Amino acid sequence: MKINRIGAPLAVATIAAMALVGCTTTDPGEEPPASTGGTITVAEVNELTAFTSSTSDTNLDMNGKFIGYTRSSFFYLDEALNLIPDTSFGTVEKTSDEPLTVKYTLADTASWSDGTAITANDLLLAWAAQSGYFDDASLDPETGEVASGTRYFDYAGDTSGLGLADRPVVGDNNMSITLTYSEPYADWQLVNPIDAPLHVVADKAGVSVEDAVDALTTAPRGDAANPNENATIKALADTWNTVFTATSLPSDSSLYLSSAAFVLDSWTPKQSITLVRNEAYKGDLVPNVDTIVVRFIGDAQAQVTALQNGEVDIINPQASADTIASLQALDGVTTLTGDQFSYDHLDITFNTGVFQNAPDVREAFLKTIPRQQILDAIVTPQNPEAQQYDSQIFFPGTAGYEETIKSNGADAYHEVDIEGAKALLNGATPTVRILYNINNPNRVAAFQAIQASAQQAGFVIEDAGAENWGSLLGSGTYDASIFGWISSGVGVGGVPQIFGTTGGGNYSGYSNAEVDRLANLLQVTLDKDEQDAIQVEIDKLLWADGYGVPLFVAPGVMAHSDSVSGVVYYPGQAGVGWNFWEWTKS
Repeated sequence: MKINRIGAPLAVATIAAMALVGCTTTDPGEEPPASTGGTITVAEVNELTAFTSSTSDTNLDMNGKFIGYTRSSFFYLDEALNLIPDTSFGTVEKTSDEPLTVKYTLADTASWSDGTAITANDLLLAWAAQSGYFDDASLDPETGEVASGTRYFDYAGDTSGLGLADRPVVGDNNMSITLTYSEPYADWQLVNPIDAPLHVVADKAGVSVEDAVDALTTAPRGDAANPNENATIKALADTWNTVFTATSLPSDSSLYLSSAAFVLDSWTPKQSITLVRNEAYKGDLVPNVDTIVVRFIGDAQAQVTALQNGEVDIINPQASADTIASLQALDGVTTLTGDQFSYDHLDITFNTGVFQNAPDVREAFLKTIPRQQILDAIVTPQNPEAQQYDSQIFFPGTAGYEETIKSNGADAYHEVDIEGAKALLNGATPTVRILYNINNPNRVAAFQAIQASAQQAGFVIEDAGAENWGSLLGSGTYDASIFGWISSGVGVGGVPQIFGTTGGGNYSGYSNAEVDRLANLLQVTLDKDEQDAIQVEIDKLLWADGYGVPLFVAPGVMAHSDSVSGVVYYPGQAGVGWNFWEWTKS
């Protein structure tokens, strides 16, 4: 399972090269006949856990993919990471550079699947969640927990960028909002102020829509020096934070309303969900098929077998050399491979446990991580030229990567140094609890390799692996974690999100005042070269603090039956379903 980076996660200038490998019995120049209607079945690794991916507990890849099928937005990113507007949902217009002013206007075709029109009310809720405007919390410097005041919305992304804007001005008969920023904002084009339906959140919170809108449009900006909790906004936020989590289909269909072409119809826990046409959808991204079934198949070889047997039409397994070889041996199947904006990593927990205020113990532990062994076991069989991934921020092949690895200090952890680790421990035998996904073979293999190596230096490694590992992130129940980030591939918002003290994805409790300063500066820096220079400095600080180590960049593979057309390899968060409306089945 991978965790999404919400919004605009890593600064990258170009897309890594992608390779197309076709295994088909038809003439490669001949397009299979297309038809409309029918069902396409997709296999995904992970199960749905919520009808949102916006909170720190729900920021999982499958939840984000579900949102892609069922929620419209002002734009999407294509396979080349170009920003493509969806004017049938609404338009985005920058009306001024000084100050930066941006207007979002909804189309009259935008509506929820219960027939309720999407209005500025819904945009206000999304703005409140994504901006942190009302937050007045002060954090305990040791634990990172709220010491006083209130943090309302548990947004998984970064709020500092949109937080530069003042309260939206509502206009056009409640069909638009206009944001005015106090400073330039590097990722303003990636702001997408739409999330959950306000009328549903208000209902579940026990407040009227009128009272909700009144609070969002009149309550003052939060001030940590003078905290003053707003009961209405607190009720909205508490509901938004929790109400959309699910393990099966709720009896209340308002919890999974759609604004896009498909709506959830059924859910068989641990097996599949079924999406059907949303009859209320009036937008332009109209699908060719009537139904999409998403099956949850964690094992890569089981996905290949299901494709071979005709049980599924499209698969998106975790890549391995065996998986790709099996796919290439199949007739009537097209295999798509390429790089991903995704990487596995080991992170250390800073605010609790054995590593808190213990830089020597952190350094000693990182000296034991067998990075090359893990790379050789998982990635090298697919890519013999794969090298250790040496940045916390830049992807290999992107602007900034070669510059950062010259000086960030990653080379100190290229090779295992058991004797160096023993010297730093000086006879101590610290216990380290490692959290990881027990159902992911790559994470299991990484944990076992780390455990065997670290124990040679005197560490006692406890297995804290869990099936529900995602919900445990940031819980203080472990000392280190192995998981994966997958990025949208655009923007710089992922840096403060993950490495900033108050970032919604900072599960490590990491806090460095200089990193915070540089991350805030990054948000208001428009020049790409200057952005890269700032991130190089942040990368160096992260390695110096012993933040953790990246393990490898994950290769990607997608495959589909030749009865399906329109499937295009995609390197970012949206996954294989990024252009589902273009799929056809013959």
